[in-house]
Amino acid sequence: MNLSRPNEALLGYLEYADVERNLSKLTIRDYEHYLHRFADWCESQKIQTLEKITLDDIRKYRVYLSEFVDVHGTVLSKTTQSYHVIALRSMFKWLTKRDIQVLSPEKIELPKAESRSMKFLRYEQVKRLMDKPDLHSPRGLRDRVLLEVLFSTGLRVSELVALDRDTIDLERREFGVIGKGRKHRVVFLSERSADWIKEYLATRTDDWKPLFIRYSGTKPGITEDGKKMRLTVRSVQRIVDLYCRRAHLPIKISPHGLRHSFATDLLVNGANLRDVQEMLGHKNIATTQIYTHVTQGQLREAHKKFHSEG
Repeated sequence: MNLSRPNEALLGYLEYADVERNLSKLTIRDYEHYLHRFADWCESQKIQTLEKITLDDIRKYRVYLSEFVDVHGTVLSKTTQSYHVIALRSMFKWLTKRDIQVLSPEKIELPKAESRSMKFLRYEQVKRLMDKPDLHSPRGLRDRVLLEVLFSTGLRVSELVALDRDTIDLERREFGVIGKGRKHRVVFLSERSADWIKEYLATRTDDWKPLFIRYSGTKPGITEDGKKMRLTVRSVQRIVDLYCRRAHLPIKISPHGLRHSFATDLLVNGANLRDVQEMLGHKNIATTQIYTHVTQGQLREAHKKFHSEG
């Protein structure tokens, strides 16, 4: 394998990311997408070897990303552009360790992250959201359970859709998930969300493995395990968006916003930051500390409102 060639370097790096870095399948899929775009750009620029890449080439590639428009007329967000550069820098670090004479990865500066306000719901707003699904229909009951589980656990949406019904211990109200970096953690359910899951499963007449299934489209044969019936990440995003609109919430929330809401609710009610870190599956506590900026603001308002000398 000639690692100085873009496409071969890409394949070698992805194998390393899978076997040695143990990155999640989702992360590897994203890196593959980002690096293929870089390899295609190299081909368009007639760059046949990575050893010839200069800082000026990196600048041109960034301009290309900023001006990129896909077949649907969609441009790349600043965040997505950053992910492309992060993937490229990671590959160059790996190549350097393999003694391939490429541009020093330290010279590839990462873009400044966009400052975004964290979106989350207060508990009263979460309750409004939960009340919107129609519990008289299988789809509505599934959606209510889905919302309950998201808020009860703080799961990432990719972790949620991967859940199988036989991996959840409803008596102990816990289950295991493999999160980012293929890190295993135990996730706990509230008593209420466990009861909702029991009610939902009691209405299911199938033996399919996925906990959350779709109710539209073609059905697989009765001998199959129902893998094709599993809800997708995009489906869950649409479901959350639908009920946010029906609840007339003041902000547009995503499944990840419910994860933010879970963490914020815990901290506001006195949970330890380290415990929240474990529950969220964060590798670094610095990632969890972003929530303290939110809770500090709420605590300030509470102090002003309720303290006798406020």
